[in-house]
Amino acid sequence: MATTLDVKIKRANKVYHCGEILSGVVVITSKDSVQHQGISLTMEGSVNLQLSAKSVGVFEAFYNSVKPIQLINSTVEMVKPGKLPSGKTEIPFEFPLQVKGNKVLYETYHGVFVNIQYTLRCDMRRSLLAKDLTKTCEFIVHSPPQKGKPTSSPVDFTITPETLQNVKERALLPKFLIRGHLNSTNCIITQPLTGELVVVNSEAAVKSIELQLVRVETCGCAEGYARDATEIQNIQIADGDVCRNLPIPIYMVFPRLFTCPTLETTNFKVEFEVNIVVLLRDDHLITENFPLKLCRM
Repeated sequence: MATTLDVKIKRANKVYHCGEILSGVVVITSKDSVQHQGISLTMEGSVNLQLSAKSVGVFEAFYNSVKPIQLINSTVEMVKPGKLPSGKTEIPFEFPLQVKGNKVLYETYHGVFVNIQYTLRCDMRRSLLAKDLTKTCEFIVHSPPQKGKPTSSPVDFTITPETLQNVKERALLPKFLIRGHLNSTNCIITQPLTGELVVVNSEAAVKSIELQLVRVETCGCAEGYARDATEIQNIQIADGDVCRNLPIPIYMVFPRLFTCPTLETTNFKVEFEVNIVVLLRDDHLITENFPLKLCRM
């Protein structure tokens, strides 16, 4: 049996806040005793920014500014060079989740062009003939809860051919009237987005109604900004030609890791929007867009 290295974090959900103590054990399992040159544990947190293909070439100056932003980086030596016995060895650790200076621990977020990630990396250095062992484990950071309740911002909407933008031949559109409301566009990230939609009338049969959650990621510097919108999830709330004047509930849960509280810094921004998409039988696609503000309570 080869020597194996594992990092286990105490909390099952792996969620921590700035100022807390991150604790767990490093587990080394081996059939025979293991000679090593030291075991160290490194905590890293960084924001990785990436440019979309359409921005490359437009912003050559970006390449200097789109370097990873380091939020936290500290290493401790857990075991000095020596020998570990055969079998299973557990080495406990405690790591304070503290930042230096005026840096902020942004919430963990897995995006396309912006990625905020925190990891623990354990390195076991060995002699020239044996390969060094490395094990990485991700933990999740949540931003501190917002003080005070977010102000509710309900939105009523009416969609007709006249309200649509970016339409070339409005006269060719079938007549329709869709009404509805979102209970609030200021959303608590742990609670669903809710509302209601009613198809009052439509000349063309309805094929499908969907809710589309979109992230809008902006990377940039003084030279310019690259702004890219990508879909996170798409939920069908109605299929086929729905009954007229029947309230259709709008209900969307924000996915973990792919969403975070709305974030705006000097180098990057992460914002969210929801699209209500109605597809008519003759392939007319109607989209209504609503910017969202997410916060953690």
